[in-house]
Amino acid sequence: MKFGVPGYAQSQSYVAEEDTIAEYLPADSLFARYLREQNVEIINNNELKLLPSGREKFNDLFEEIKKAKHHIHLEYFNFRNDSIGNALFDLLALKVKEGVKVRAMFDAFGNMSNNRPLRKRLLKKLSKEGIEIVTFDPITFPYVNHAASRDHQKIVVIDGKVGYTGGMNIADYYINGLPKIGAWRDMHIRIKGPAVEKLQQAFLTMWNKETKQHIEGDEFFPFGKDSLNAAPVHAGHQVAIVQRVPKISPEAMRHAYIAAINTAERKIQIINPYFTPTASIRRAIERAVDRGVRVEIMIPGKSDISFTPDAAFYLANQLRKKGAHIYVYNGGFHHSKVMMVDERFCTVGSTNLNSRSLRYDYEINAFVFDLPITSQLTDIFSADKQNSTIMTKEVYKKRTPWKRFVGWFAHLFTPVL
Repeated sequence: MKFGVPGYAQSQSYVAEEDTIAEYLPADSLFARYLREQNVEIINNNELKLLPSGREKFNDLFEEIKKAKHHIHLEYFNFRNDSIGNALFDLLALKVKEGVKVRAMFDAFGNMSNNRPLRKRLLKKLSKEGIEIVTFDPITFPYVNHAASRDHQKIVVIDGKVGYTGGMNIADYYINGLPKIGAWRDMHIRIKGPAVEKLQQAFLTMWNKETKQHIEGDEFFPFGKDSLNAAPVHAGHQVAIVQRVPKISPEAMRHAYIAAINTAERKIQIINPYFTPTASIRRAIERAVDRGVRVEIMIPGKSDISFTPDAAFYLANQLRKKGAHIYVYNGGFHHSKVMMVDERFCTVGSTNLNSRSLRYDYEINAFVFDLPITSQLTDIFSADKQNSTIMTKEVYKKRTPWKRFVGWFAHLFTPVL
């Protein structure tokens, strides 16, 4: 599963050899073996930083953008026309004046569904300022043709050396929250090092597809084969980038999640905002419970949408009956998309555990083989338990009969949610 930019050799990555993986991972790391069998590269020598809040993400991102010398690439489901979006575009315009090339892409449906969308007047202004910004798959008649396969990825690449991915788009509610749901919780991860190459490949492949340009070259991939000394050396900080691309790797993300769940021996922890997983993932979770793995799943008590949360409550309760431990987060809307397995490895990315992400959309996740990052996520999960309600039979029955019926009815639509 390799998605390269045309004309760019895949061999320029630093691929972790088997003996190197064995040095930093448990010998029985079946998931690492699975990734290698799928030709997913596990890349060494990265510096990783978890960004567990909107404030931390945007502070960090803005500081790295200020340092950019050659290019800044951004790809999001949507950019909200608000205080954060405007501050970002102002900063990008300044970088253009310094000679930095800025390319940005957003999904047409994501923009249309945004209550503060980027309108034509603003897009023209940004273009005049030198920011090259394009819409992925513009919505045109007949609209139904554009309902599936949206670009839900969140990618930033700066000078080919610094990359970001995770669950956050560009909006100020990641910092300020929203009146109806309170605080908005989410996670992002920053990567410095050769694994950024995979984020760059993902961005440029989408960019070239949409614009019909042919952006490529060594300047976008600074970690050449003979420049290991130029990479930050953080042994054990290994990253595999898994991407779901419709018609090319449509099952990649779902199979990666199932493989990760199947390797668990002690504990699985999942936080996901629209938890309506496919039947195959539900079966994998049930098998894990059957073999004695403690499965903890955190879902939000409040959501930014309707209907799907009712299905999520119903399906989570079904897994509770099978032995999974369900936590309903009460501190606002938990929009994070993370999973930790045996406190050994984790994933952070754009993928919701629902059919839309797993069967239709473009998605990207970092699977991280790093004990400190995984431990940090585990600690966050433990802290968030203190602000959650444990789902029990009695708790579920407190939902009105009508809400329980809606949950049952909604779960029938999980193949398209």
